[in-house]
Amino acid sequence: MTVISTVPDITRTIDARGSYCPGPLMELIRGIRESQVGDVLAVLSSDKGSKVDIPKWVEKAGHRLVALDERDGYDEIVVQKVR
Repeated sequence: MTVISTVPDITRTIDARGSYCPGPLMELIRGIRESQVGDVLAVLSSDKGSKVDIPKWVEKAGHRLVALDERDGYDEIVVQKVR
């Protein structure tokens, strides 16, 4: 059986490449506050700590981690606002 998971359409992209901890996380938090429930935000981050810190925060804050993909020189972390 093949399970195909689809990523919802991204509502907003936050380009935090070149920003260092805690910058990308702080930009995501600001983006979440400005977004509506159901919105999907993609954070682009070249800070290696982001792929640990952001998923931890997402879980703690009660949102949903949709995807975490390594790109060429940065990570794309996709989050859906749940509440």
